[in-house]
Amino acid sequence: MTKFLSPEVVILALVCYFGLLLFISMLTSRNASSEDFFVAGRKSPWLLVAVGMIGASLSGVTFISIPGAVGAGKLNHSFSYMQVVFGYVLGYLVIGTVLLPLYYRLKLTTIYTYLEQRLGFYSYKTGAAFFLLSRMIGASFRLFLVAIVLHQFAFGPLGAPFYLTVLITLALIYVYTFRGGIKTIVYTDVFQTVAMITAVILTVVVIGREMDIRSLGGLITTVRESPYHQLFFMDGGWEDPNNFFKQFFSGALIAIAMTGLDQDMMQKNLSCRNLKEAQKNMFTFTIVLVIVNLLFLTLGALLYLYADHVNMTMPRSDLVFPTIAFEYLPPIAGIVFILGLIAAAYSSADSALTALTTSFCVDFLNFEKSGKTEQEKRRTRIVVHNLFALVMLGVIIWFRSMHNDAVINGLFKAAGYTYGPLLGLFAFGLLTKRKVRDRWVLWICLASPVLSYLVDTFSANLLAGFNLGFLILALNGLLTFLGLWLISQPKDRYTESELNAKN
Repeated sequence: MTKFLSPEVVILALVCYFGLLLFISMLTSRNASSEDFFVAGRKSPWLLVAVGMIGASLSGVTFISIPGAVGAGKLNHSFSYMQVVFGYVLGYLVIGTVLLPLYYRLKLTTIYTYLEQRLGFYSYKTGAAFFLLSRMIGASFRLFLVAIVLHQFAFGPLGAPFYLTVLITLALIYVYTFRGGIKTIVYTDVFQTVAMITAVILTVVVIGREMDIRSLGGLITTVRESPYHQLFFMDGGWEDPNNFFKQFFSGALIAIAMTGLDQDMMQKNLSCRNLKEAQKNMFTFTIVLVIVNLLFLTLGALLYLYADHVNMTMPRSDLVFPTIAFEYLPPIAGIVFILGLIAAAYSSADSALTALTTSFCVDFLNFEKSGKTEQEKRRTRIVVHNLFALVMLGVIIWFRSMHNDAVINGLFKAAGYTYGPLLGLFAFGLLTKRKVRDRWVLWICLASPVLSYLVDTFSANLLAGFNLGFLILALNGLLTFLGLWLISQPKDRYTESELNAKN
């Protein structure tokens, strides 16, 4: 790191950044009620939600990994990740036309209450529990990456222990979310999304100037004529990790499961004034997300071209962006990188903490049926918010204690398995009219990820080299669906009240 980028300078940049977030929080959290915390009083402007969801759908992992994978020669090589993004478009279309109308018709605060109306009490609690588990692991891992960067470049050089860096990282989120919740996050996520995109654009401009490319047309031509321009991969067969059909359909399922069936992402949509505005939000978000991912991939191609330009010794793919930003580009690029990384990670992690609090309060503490006063709800909500922050602190420190990146990455991948049961539960509820034996649902949802893991482990040997990759989500959901079918009864055994809940 250059002399300009001393720990004090990095901390000063962070203080200014979070000062703006706190200012936004103060303006938006005045007199916030529980309904404001959970769904922003259902008055969020749809355009702000659409912009903010860009940052929430990405993360610090995305900020580093998508550009780094472009020249790595493995999964998501060149522009092949756009095949997954095109799959997202199909998935978001399903969310906007099928799931959002359902959620709004039932006037849901958390989307898992649908499972109670359609399948039963235990199905509802199972779905909510799988969300809590997956979001806790995913959000903790994202903040773990942020804590590593802050510890290395800011607090560590000043002698602070790692746990203090983690505590500061969490405290920053807590301070600007605990009062206003989703009402605040709708606005802070817009700010952080703009900061993240600005960081990417500025980095592209700086690299272009360093390579003496001064125009947008010149940048596009340079990337188009590079070895990293390939977009569609049709010829490699199913064994190719970048196969178009494999990535496209995986992308569609990932979007449906990890956005449409995720309380964190759907909570912002449910805060819109009505279904029509929520749909405009979703479709606008989809268009912008395609453009943003294309921008990330363009940055990735330019990073590798710049590395060739300066004869740089290549690190592993995830370190390409930070290495170039800190060691080769002008010092301001390092500040831009850190702020972009913080914006990408915090815009996904802050809403996760709020969504965890919302799901637990509504799905397990029965806030909507408890009859508690607003003051009682507020006290309970703050306690729950505090407890989830402490649990997140413990999980992040646990990640650090393992000192094994492979294990940590394995845990992060394992979080994806928890969306399979959610996909199977919602698919069964929407596509069939059968009634499940509700008490058995938990065991089906526990068995499906285990069976999916075993199939994935041995798939190369059993299926002549075929690797499931992202399709593990489809298998997991399918096994859950089949299991639910086996423990279900025909629709004519429904009571009249159950049929009304279904319809």
